[in-house]
Amino acid sequence: MTAEIQRDVLTRSAEDYLKAIYRLTASGEPASTTDLAAVLELAPASVSGMLRRLADQNLVSHQLYRGVTLAREGRRIALRMLRRHRLIEAYLVAHLGYTWDTVHEEAERLEHAVSDTLVERMAKLLGDPREDPHGDPIPGPDGSLAEVIYIPLAELEVGSDVEIRRVNTSQPDRLRYISGTGLVPGTRVRVLAREPFRGPIRVRAGRRERIVGFEIAELLLCTRPASRV
Repeated sequence: MTAEIQRDVLTRSAEDYLKAIYRLTASGEPASTTDLAAVLELAPASVSGMLRRLADQNLVSHQLYRGVTLAREGRRIALRMLRRHRLIEAYLVAHLGYTWDTVHEEAERLEHAVSDTLVERMAKLLGDPREDPHGDPIPGPDGSLAEVIYIPLAELEVGSDVEIRRVNTSQPDRLRYISGTGLVPGTRVRVLAREPFRGPIRVRAGRRERIVGFEIAELLLCTRPASRV
């Protein structure tokens, strides 16, 4: 069964599982049933049943007590769904007046309904962007994904000069707050001071200094200028 046919017969729920597994296994470690249940807001017993069905379709590898990973076909489908989701977000912001804190839920609904043809026309109109409005990398149409090493602002030493590249949250209230601070993807900052024990961090962006709480600083993923490709 080809990737295109495989995707056509999958339910929306199965596609959401594959996306969630992809995110949870991004570090290279298997995803536990408990973590997957928490992300999807489902009972662990329900998750176990779906994982068995996905394993029967050769989309995941699920080993008892070790967790679940994506099989090759499952990874291809997960990346296709991420491409759809992130391109839809970019299109909604660029052409339909949405703000970055309002696009996630809309894209969650639309990604299951639009055709590949429509998605690729969106990509062309947008100029084939590499990142969505939150800085999340957009997989290529062939499933390729650029590997970027991010450093959370919360982990940077004093004196670091970095560029904020990605905001690791889809929660509207946090996105609105971050937008208000101006610490959005593309902003260059210098770390001026940091308090111990998960205390606040003082940074300079342009001519302005800002105090960033540790919880927000963990969400601001950065690269050092020389590492950008």
